[in-house]
Amino acid sequence: MKKIKYYYNTHTLRYEKLVVPLRVKLLRFFGFLSALIVSASIVIYVYNRFVPKPTELEANRKYELMKDNYKILNEKVKAIESQMAALEKRDNEVYRSIFEQNPIPDSARAKLIEKQKELDKVSVIQNDVIGKDIAAQLNNINARIAYQTKSYTDIEKLIQNQDAKLASIPAIQPVSNKDLTRIASGFGMRIHPIYGIAKMHNGLDFTAPQGTPIYATGDGVVIEAGMGNGTGNHVIINHGYGYETEYMHMVRIKVRNGQKVTRGEVIGWVGSTGASTGPHCHYEVHVNGNPVDPVYFFYNDLNAEQFDRLLKLAATGSAKSFD
Repeated sequence: MKKIKYYYNTHTLRYEKLVVPLRVKLLRFFGFLSALIVSASIVIYVYNRFVPKPTELEANRKYELMKDNYKILNEKVKAIESQMAALEKRDNEVYRSIFEQNPIPDSARAKLIEKQKELDKVSVIQNDVIGKDIAAQLNNINARIAYQTKSYTDIEKLIQNQDAKLASIPAIQPVSNKDLTRIASGFGMRIHPIYGIAKMHNGLDFTAPQGTPIYATGDGVVIEAGMGNGTGNHVIINHGYGYETEYMHMVRIKVRNGQKVTRGEVIGWVGSTGASTGPHCHYEVHVNGNPVDPVYFFYNDLNAEQFDRLLKLAATGSAKSFD
């Protein structure tokens, strides 16, 4: 049963029934509604501000997992970089040193090829700082691997050419000299037997009977074969790799210009043509255009004891010259 409210009217001095106007009722209703809305807004704000949502909890869980994975990946990247550095060091200090090649500059290895293109491919996975950092590290390693791969390809080519290089370097005596009795004049200054003046002797003189075979000391191509004023019948062989050898005073030449020869092949015979005082082979070795002492290029047919003896013979034989 609805309660009826009364109030005491001081004007009429009696109790009258309380009637609430519609306007007041509406004001009260809207006031209550406003308070309810404000309270609800405050509750929602506090909930959103301080109470994590399930989606945020899931995102945080994934983020923490990603950070753990990043740490593991970063450790692997550092391990790969360490291995890469070891390979680069071995490349510079071992492989390229063996083949007398200049090491690759670090700046060339560190140069990033198509950096942005490669970075975009990786960073699309996660567009954040961690993703970009991983992408940059992987891109750097990618570029270094590319340069290292090229370097090893070059080294493989050097290995393939090494046999040819070893066969081309002068490595035997130009005449048969097993008992080491045919060295007459060594490399260095001495009095020329014909001109009577001090003159640089740029080779070794091997005495031998006329007609003794003269051999090519390494593989190469004959670039000159003919008669010269002081050199007489002579042959010049280009061995490649900066090496050339010259053979002078032959009685007869067997090879011709442009002919390919191999180590140990007969190219002519000992004689005394040109400025010569007796049958012998004047032999020279040039490296990059400069004459060097041929005595250091007989390692293929001499042991250590014989080489030591040959050094002494070449040094003491400088006074006795045939050209």
